[in-house]
Amino acid sequence: MTTETVEPQGLRAKKKQQTRENISHQATLLFLERGFDKVTIAEVAAAAQVAKMTVTNYFPRKEDLALDLGEVFVDQLARTVREREPGESAMGALRRAYSAAAAAQDPVVGFSGPVFAEMITASPALVARLREFHEEREAALARTLAEETGAAQDDIAPRIAAAQLGGVHRVLFDETMRRTLAGQSNDEIAAALAGYIATAFDALEPSLGSYAVH
Repeated sequence: MTTETVEPQGLRAKKKQQTRENISHQATLLFLERGFDKVTIAEVAAAAQVAKMTVTNYFPRKEDLALDLGEVFVDQLARTVREREPGESAMGALRRAYSAAAAAQDPVVGFSGPVFAEMITASPALVARLREFHEEREAALARTLAEETGAAQDDIAPRIAAAQLGGVHRVLFDETMRRTLAGQSNDEIAAALAGYIATAFDALEPSLGSYAVH
């Protein structure tokens, strides 16, 4: 492959990413200003100075314009398990990753800020889409656990483990959102979560502490 071939592909990919980010940014501004349900795809397209079809090509669902980290969110737990350290269990890796994300006040685990959190909770469509993301994330984790443990197709253990681990993450995410809406700062929330993370994962330690060790 020549340099002439590589460079245009890289430029095209960069341009596509810039277009996607611009659309998402303009959509977020409109959603925060007027509320998600009151903004149309046509208005997002006009603000981003692109065709309506371009918006839907990048974001097939309107909800994904607001929740543009959805793909990262859905793959988050499965990726953490796939990338765990040698000798580390699936739960150990997830606990370590969540602790780091909470300390870093990562938006993917719920540190979205009060205005964004209010926008989500005010829209039934966004609440429903977020619920779907949680379910998709749990299913992705179950598939990865099955692959990592070599489980048979009819083995329910990976799904049970994923339900427990995914449930803990959902509770912690909801607690982060609840405290955000209550007006607590990110620093206050991160400090409170440290204790909740310990409580949550300690409860799973007897059953999952040695499950799916790398």
